[in-house]
Amino acid sequence: MTHDLTRLHHVGHVVSDMAQAMALYRRLGFRLPPPSVPALAPRAGAAPEPLGAANTHADLSRSFVELVTPVQPGSMAGLPPDARVVPLQAPVEKLPLMLSRIEATSAQLAGWRDRFEGLHILMFSSPDVDGAAKRLTAAGVGHGGVNTVGRPVETPDGVRTEPVRYLEIDGAPEGRVGVVADVDPEFQHTRHLDHPNGAQDLVEAVLCVPDGQLPLVRERYERYLGRPLSAGGPVTLLTESDLSDLLPGEDPPALPALVACTVTVPDIARVRALLAESRLPVRETARGELFVPAEAALGAALIFREA
Repeated sequence: MTHDLTRLHHVGHVVSDMAQAMALYRRLGFRLPPPSVPALAPRAGAAPEPLGAANTHADLSRSFVELVTPVQPGSMAGLPPDARVVPLQAPVEKLPLMLSRIEATSAQLAGWRDRFEGLHILMFSSPDVDGAAKRLTAAGVGHGGVNTVGRPVETPDGVRTEPVRYLEIDGAPEGRVGVVADVDPEFQHTRHLDHPNGAQDLVEAVLCVPDGQLPLVRERYERYLGRPLSAGGPVTLLTESDLSDLLPGEDPPALPALVACTVTVPDIARVRALLAESRLPVRETARGELFVPAEAALGAALIFREA
């Protein structure tokens, strides 16, 4: 049987200082392009100003890890010097609506960041996002419908706009949960996959929930996915009491929370050596994998699994 949610598309790590977060991820062995931040004229005739949120991606073969931070309107504070400002265009009559949506997104990110720095975005990949939307509706899962946005992408022929089709599920207390259409093959070649740690794919998000809530959350995610959760699937659910069994020493700051994600690598010895050189602490999961604890990784434990 085929499924319309096949795997993870990306997770989003919400941070306070983009420059600091990028420095950390480079120490973890990821290659990151300069972050981009949208800019929009606050009124007709005014110069565009940065606003909303800045982000960058650690691209993997079919997925990515996103770093994202809210920005103060008109400010580039906390962004590295090479951050790219991307002017947005909108008809005068649509400026107020666009501004309100961007401000709402920024406020939401700021709220999550103030709750704790860490993973607050979990998006599944789908070969049929419209079909997924219909199935979710039939299953009683509320969502905002399928939307399309453009993402600027550097190509050998200059910057092009990649269309991204997605939906967001309503009411997930752990953060933004949704579905994104699979990566467009036309833009696959633009992805930067030569990470020093050899990272290949994002294969797991670990969600920790309060004791006693596991059955309810499991049922919710099985409705999202349209199938039972299974070992080795894209989401691992744990209670607070059981978290230390998988990730020794981890203590989530709030619940429910996305406490970790897992990337695959071809050579775990190479990763171990890189992390030692970067002077990052390393622990071992109950499954025998390496992980960098959340306290050393801006609130989100990062697990390395040898493929």
